[in-house]
Amino acid sequence: MVAIGKTSIFGVFKEYLLMTVGMCIYAFGWIGCILPAHCMGGGASGLSLLIYYLTGEVMSIGVIVFIINAILLLIAGFIVGWKFGIKTIYCVAVLSAAMWAFQKMFTLPDGTVEDIFQLDNRLLSAILGGIFAGIGVAMCFMQGGSTGGTDIVAMIINKYRTISYGKIVRFSDSFIIASALFLPNIGIDGVIYGFVFVAVFSYTVDMIMAGNQQSSQILIICRDYREMADAMNNMAHRGATVIDSVGWYTKHESKIVMVVCRKRDTSVVLKVVKKVDPDAFITVGSVMGVYGKGFDALSKI
Repeated sequence: MVAIGKTSIFGVFKEYLLMTVGMCIYAFGWIGCILPAHCMGGGASGLSLLIYYLTGEVMSIGVIVFIINAILLLIAGFIVGWKFGIKTIYCVAVLSAAMWAFQKMFTLPDGTVEDIFQLDNRLLSAILGGIFAGIGVAMCFMQGGSTGGTDIVAMIINKYRTISYGKIVRFSDSFIIASALFLPNIGIDGVIYGFVFVAVFSYTVDMIMAGNQQSSQILIICRDYREMADAMNNMAHRGATVIDSVGWYTKHESKIVMVVCRKRDTSVVLKVVKKVDPDAFITVGSVMGVYGKGFDALSKI
């Protein structure tokens, strides 16, 4: 019981540590890259940046992010109920604090925000900011967290109408970015770079999430399925499932050995197959998510 308790506590600590690091990376992408380049972005952070410029840069972006998310949480609480996970509230708090701290840290005596990487190129800043923000959000998502903002808006909208999350994100991001079109310190080029930022951000999140969850499903038809299944257990150290099959051309009944493994372990399984039966017929397919013992926990869905 003590060991289980320690494991559980360590797992929770690891999740919150990774969410904290992820939110700090996300905040750095906005404050360290997007803000100095006077670009735009979407979501609650993009709306905060828009308000920041409209109000004459008086209030910290981190404070604005916190206020926006707090208002959205209150509205959603009254409309859809108080069912927010503690992780969402935690991520919102850490993100707001990290943005406030980074902005304070990077602000020069003249009031401008320092360009940490000295890129002097708004396009490169938008791309780099999208990469940092995407990495941070993906780390948060993988631990079951959420940055609030658009997630809360989608929850409120879907209370009354069924609209896909992707459509809500695309519409809200486009509206927020386009709203900055007439701001003198943003301009049309800043708006264009804002769309570049969103594209890079989305691509980065998708790539990391897919890489984290993607696995291979290997189907093996061979002479001796018992030997092959044993080899998967003893040599490849993978589980195997034997499935009944019929070769419809020959009408002969046979067995298929199915193995599911992480993408990185595919070559190991194929080498074992080649060693046991070089004439085996093999198909390898990609699966986006595998849940259960040895893979991702269902609680992360």
